[in-house]
Amino acid sequence: MVQELPKPWFNLEAYKKTRLEEAKYEAEIARKFLEQNLIRNAAGKAFQAWKALVAALAVDKRNELEKLYPGYVKIRGNKRVKRVDWVILIMPTTLLKEVAMIISDEVNNFTNMALLLHQYQYNGPDKEGVVSFYRSDEMAKQDILRLLSEIDKLTAS
Repeated sequence: MVQELPKPWFNLEAYKKTRLEEAKYEAEIARKFLEQNLIRNAAGKAFQAWKALVAALAVDKRNELEKLYPGYVKIRGNKRVKRVDWVILIMPTTLLKEVAMIISDEVNNFTNMALLLHQYQYNGPDKEGVVSFYRSDEMAKQDILRLLSEIDKLTAS
């Protein structure tokens, strides 16, 4: 049975806990893909794990993020929720970097890596370095392992 993600406007701590669990599960799947040498799939799962982790960490920076994302947005059922809560819930890829910069320098740096891996997932390696910063699958694999190690560190509790 699939559990619905708790909404941050109802219970921030339950939401954070669920997103941390999601990060762990996605990281585990990424490792399994690496074992099978499915590097691009592993990159995608590592990115999803990082995105879930940033969403969880954003809960603790909600007050700072509210200054960046003021106001309200309409969601299903014509309901209005605070924009900051919507950003924390959805964590759009286009805002991931900006949110990470608020969280910490370290999270920001690893977010850069996660975004490069996200690009690699779609484009694959590129020996010329035009459509991907990764010239080989092995280069990407090294960053995937670095990102997974950081996820392990930040989700350990």
